[in-house]
Amino acid sequence: MTETLARDARLLPKDEFRAALEEAIKGREAKNASFSKAWAEGKLSREHFARWAENHYHYVGPFADYLSYIYANTPDSNTFAKDFTLQNMYEEELADIRHTDLLIKFGEACGTTRERIEDPMNMNAVTRGLQAWCYATAMREHYVVATAALVVGLESQVPSIYKKQIVPLREKYGFTEDEIEFFDLHITSDVVHGERGYQIVLDGADTPGLQQRCLQFVRWGAEMRFSYTKALYDYYVAPDLGDTDGNTDDDESRELGGV
Repeated sequence: MTETLARDARLLPKDEFRAALEEAIKGREAKNASFSKAWAEGKLSREHFARWAENHYHYVGPFADYLSYIYANTPDSNTFAKDFTLQNMYEEELADIRHTDLLIKFGEACGTTRERIEDPMNMNAVTRGLQAWCYATAMREHYVVATAALVVGLESQVPSIYKKQIVPLREKYGFTEDEIEFFDLHITSDVVHGERGYQIVLDGADTPGLQQRCLQFVRWGAEMRFSYTKALYDYYVAPDLGDTDGNTDDDESRELGGV
């Protein structure tokens, strides 16, 4: 125990800290949750995708709001972090087309409506919890910790998730490229966002305490996204398939607390 505390108390070099941040996500990846696996394996229906869009909107729709709190908490002296956060907000809300509009377009192609997607009554309890956690973390935590949680723990996972999901959307479900633009856009943009998030955390977590808090929030962020994704299966897919055990999650991820 004493050796562990001593090791945790030292300031990790950036290469070790980067490896620790990446390790904090392993075993908690949302791409391995039951809904993601059923999606990648072509087991879902358009109705299931519609329920996903109705929930996902309320997680990613306020992303610029989350970032605005991080931006406000970032010191003016850290121009790299301020500029990245502002650019990320711009891309979410003010670029050629709002990301949420692309999500709504996909949802409409699945049979739901803009009104249903925007109505918070249509998200499940776990989605509400994820949204609340994002708001609370962005508002209350040190900007470096909040960046670690939301950009590293959550956003950096997106390319690995969508790369597996976009193929069956094209090949099995027959969506057009216009209808799945939301996924294609995030496969490329979130690679950049994730890497810049890592750089902000690596540079800004300059004390052992900050490093350890960042690692904890990356773990929690990954667990939150895993739980959110698994809940989509439990709420909407399992009843249709008669799967009451949620047994498509891998053993390692199933051991997560609260999952």
